[in-house]
Amino acid sequence: MKILLVGSGGREHALAWKLRQSPLCKALYCAPGNAGIAEIAEIVKIGSEDVEGLCSFAKDKGIDFVVVGPEAPLVAGLVDRLREEGILAFGPSAKAAQIEGSKGFMKDLCAKYAIPTAAYGRFSDLASAEAFIATMDGQLVVKADGLAAGKGVIICSGRADALDAARDMLEGGVFGDAGAEIVIEEFLDGEEVSFFALSDGRTIVPLVSAQDHKRVGEGDSGPNTGGMGAYSPAYFMTKELESTIISRIIEPTIRGMAAEGCSFTGVLFAGLMVKDGVPKLLEHNARFGDPECQTLMLRMEGDLVKVLKAAAEGRLESVREELRWSDDAAMCVVMAANGYPGPYAKGTPISGDLHPGDPDVRIFHAGTARGEDGQLVSQGGRVLGVCAKGKDIAQAQKKAYAAVDGIVWPEGFCRRDIGWRAIKAQKGEAA
Repeated sequence: MKILLVGSGGREHALAWKLRQSPLCKALYCAPGNAGIAEIAEIVKIGSEDVEGLCSFAKDKGIDFVVVGPEAPLVAGLVDRLREEGILAFGPSAKAAQIEGSKGFMKDLCAKYAIPTAAYGRFSDLASAEAFIATMDGQLVVKADGLAAGKGVIICSGRADALDAARDMLEGGVFGDAGAEIVIEEFLDGEEVSFFALSDGRTIVPLVSAQDHKRVGEGDSGPNTGGMGAYSPAYFMTKELESTIISRIIEPTIRGMAAEGCSFTGVLFAGLMVKDGVPKLLEHNARFGDPECQTLMLRMEGDLVKVLKAAAEGRLESVREELRWSDDAAMCVVMAANGYPGPYAKGTPISGDLHPGDPDVRIFHAGTARGEDGQLVSQGGRVLGVCAKGKDIAQAQKKAYAAVDGIVWPEGFCRRDIGWRAIKAQKGEAA
């Protein structure tokens, strides 16, 4: 098949790497891609949110299958338009992608189908939000309803901070249209974990867990980012916890979406908080996580094209046995531009060993480009995902940081403690 992959980040580089391994993949294109993806796929200079441009390219090129990586084109209806043109695509419809595109929609779904989540309220005016805040105690979370590039969630220490955040969104327009409506909810404490499952609208095939590191600083300090690293599997994941997540969160979500007339086809990403063995849903996403996807692709031992195609065709049950997972642990350390998640410079040169000889180590590009002289340069906030597999988290961590040390990029930085909770648990210490 001729396959078009949509997106330009580390998630897409990892997907491209895995898609390319399939005997079903005759040719691989990526729009808009990055410098790393360009080494294994033909780059198409069309933006990931240019729905009509992508559809025209797919028709003209005779593309057989499209895999959509990021959330914005899903919410914009790319999969719907491709299907209208008779082109098979992996990902949810725009209606189903609301599960990520509208936090209020997701919370209402949880309430209707008894999916455990934080207590919440939805508001489009400040007076109503203020009245709700007055009824709440302790820490609160204020969220822009729409997509805000991962920045629309504010954790507030109390009522005053929550009111300020609500005012900034509803009246200050800090997140534009995404914050025209907001969700205010109680703060959930515990261990955060990401869990993934494939669905064709009816059948559910669970994938595996990962734990992301959102804070920019070591020890999980500082502001939130798009993710500074991840590892898989989460150290506290058990068969019992996985079974609870599937039965109480994943299955009711898929059943509820079908009942609401927006059957979900694609990968469902549940962001969860677990306390005393009880999971509650923080958020649902309609695509693979980044950087969690990088760790999943390192551990996956099946044909990704075969599986995603079956999901898109509504026959996921037929490939259930195709999904196999390495017992090894995998880790991704994100190298970001100095200043991230605040202002940062672009176009800074990157050199060193970007293709380590160890087969268990792989460097995925997230925000890179080639200068006119062919020099690899930074092109975003999160720039590289340095990934490794090992027999346990400690070994994967050691290999990943050895690869980090082989990269020459003075204008970049990374956290040096990715997987720290798992390492402590491995040593029998409290995290």
